[in-house]
Amino acid sequence: MLQAVIVDDEIKALQSLTWELTNFSDEINVIASFTNPNEALSYLDKNTPDCLFLDIEMPTMDGFQFIKKLTNKNFPVVITTAYNQYALKAIKSQALDYLLKPIDTDDLEETIVKIKKFNSKNFSVEKLEMALLNYNSRSVHKRITLNTDGKLLFLESDEILYAESDGNYSTIFLTDGQKIVLTKKLKEVNDLLPSDSFFRIHNSYIINLNKIKEFLKTDGYVVLKSNHKIPVSRQKKSDFLDLL
Repeated sequence: MLQAVIVDDEIKALQSLTWELTNFSDEINVIASFTNPNEALSYLDKNTPDCLFLDIEMPTMDGFQFIKKLTNKNFPVVITTAYNQYALKAIKSQALDYLLKPIDTDDLEETIVKIKKFNSKNFSVEKLEMALLNYNSRSVHKRITLNTDGKLLFLESDEILYAESDGNYSTIFLTDGQKIVLTKKLKEVNDLLPSDSFFRIHNSYIINLNKIKEFLKTDGYVVLKSNHKIPVSRQKKSDFLDLL
């Protein structure tokens, strides 16, 4: 019998899928269901189901963040979402399958057949990570994707204050006080950041334009909302003033 886990922040959607799975076939059993993503992660750290049904849009931790935090990656993932088919084309090619809400019984039947034929060498959470990266790169609300310490970080522009160069390394400073060290030169980091929100104000610094509090013209410094003082190079001053 196939052992399934469901993660969905909407209790009605979770209950509906649980009912369909358990009543559709005597070959599938829902062993656990969660509306709290953190509780689901704790469970999956210690347990390996035959399949995970995962909602991609959850307010406290979305599918991107959930996949990133998984340590046990030895089971197939089925995405459950209200997104349209065209938007999830890339994910469908890498995940075992996806189900569009409201879930159709025929679609669910096809998914169960795929689960039963699952081969861990062909479908894995690692491949889903790559699909999510590709999906994120095409998203209207594009996130900033950083690869560091063997994990993927998906950040909103508003979470970043500035970035500082340190030779072949760069450090990104976040609004919550965290620092992210990347094995990338500042030029490479600049290419990752959206140009409408970030500006390389100095050879050693990139700032988030939305975090500027003051520009000290005489001293040649920008003061961010966090009270960090960032120097403005003479070469960049004219372009910077044009932006302002």
